[in-house]
Amino acid sequence: MEARRRVQEPRSQFWLMSMRCCIMAGSIDVAFFFIFLYLGSPILAWVNVLSVPMYAIAYWLLKQRRNRTAVALIWIEVIVHAALGTLLIGWDSGFYYYLLMFIPALYTGNHTLRSASLAVFGLWLFYVGLYAATRLIEPIQPIVDSALLGVYLFNLTAVFCMFSYLSLYYIMTVKKAHKVLGRMATTDPLTRLFNRRHMIELADRDIAGHQGQGPGTAFLLMDIDHFKQFNDRYGHDFGDRMLCEISQILSASLREQDYIGRWGGEEFLAVLPQTDTQKARLIAERVRASVAGHDWAQHALTTPVTLSIGVSQHLPGEALSDSIARADAALYAGKEGGRNRVEMALTV
Repeated sequence: MEARRRVQEPRSQFWLMSMRCCIMAGSIDVAFFFIFLYLGSPILAWVNVLSVPMYAIAYWLLKQRRNRTAVALIWIEVIVHAALGTLLIGWDSGFYYYLLMFIPALYTGNHTLRSASLAVFGLWLFYVGLYAATRLIEPIQPIVDSALLGVYLFNLTAVFCMFSYLSLYYIMTVKKAHKVLGRMATTDPLTRLFNRRHMIELADRDIAGHQGQGPGTAFLLMDIDHFKQFNDRYGHDFGDRMLCEISQILSASLREQDYIGRWGGEEFLAVLPQTDTQKARLIAERVRASVAGHDWAQHALTTPVTLSIGVSQHLPGEALSDSIARADAALYAGKEGGRNRVEMALTV
């Protein structure tokens, strides 16, 4: 469900952007009404009067998620408006610029590249046809050159501003999508901790960056004791909630420079940069005590929830997998020794 929501979010943002464009276009038409009334072009003035409620209706339709009807209404308004403006006062009026606004919208709003490309091709044919018509037909209601220049500059400015808004929207959408994808690629979807792959990348980076001066990197491999029994007795939904709650406890118990991830199932791995064995043991004991001392009565649990922890210190020349394997062996020894305890790994 979460993944589906993230996939649908960019399209929802697109329709939100379309609603804002309706507001901008309606405002431009209000300004056009007064401009053409002043210039003595009543046909275009009253066309803008009709355009404003069309955009208002399109806005309402978008709000009601009746997107196809809204888009069709916007298409009709822009095409008719651009054609009338161009035929009435000439190609130099710049009304055709508004047709270009559809190109990014077509590629964003269509489900397939083929349908979007066909629509853009149809728009191009209309564009060329409108240009050809102005070469064959004199303006029906011409205005003086100075006024025509003013209309052209107004249209150019309006489209320039709308394209700037669209560009900003697309840039922000792409950045947001990259951020979401990056988070999905590096975090566990349930606990929101780092996933196993990203933990390996971060640990490798810390090990590679250690110059041999001061303590190296320590690892805490943690496992929830008797987790399967909790799952079997209370259900998997409760098990998921337990994992999430313990994840928060672990994160709060570690230092700011430490980082933690879900290693698999009910296992967690914490990486402690520049930490010696003694300090790592103290941190592990604090983490263990935080879980054991947590108030689980709110979940109607009668069985204590505890954590077993294996601690290892990365040795010079040792592979990351070997360091974690020693922590895993220590964890297993802790389980064998009675659970709810911290066990230190043997050095080789």
